[in-house]
Amino acid sequence: MTVKVIIERTVKPDQQDELRLLLKELRAHAIHQPGYIAGETLFSVDKSGTHLVISTWHSLQDWRDWENNPDRLNISARIEPMLTLPSKTGVFVEPWASLPEGI
Repeated sequence: MTVKVIIERTVKPDQQDELRLLLKELRAHAIHQPGYIAGETLFSVDKSGTHLVISTWHSLQDWRDWENNPDRLNISARIEPMLTLPSKTGVFVEPWASLPEGI
């Protein structure tokens, strides 16, 4: 069962370029992780400084492994001080998918 992870981050307008670089760095690491399928980064046209990262993983465990990966945690720690709001992370599956235990 594949999962989609959506992360929303908001930064000050003058820090968007720095955030873009860090998001590219995250993606460069993520593509080498077991279970990573695809990802995209979107920038809001209505909410200045708001960025969405949508990634697709083969399984919830693959995402959890990447979520706790030291490389990801290091880059995320560099992103956090730039945020004007706490980041929001949601994990989603298709409605007809069988949900694993614990969800």
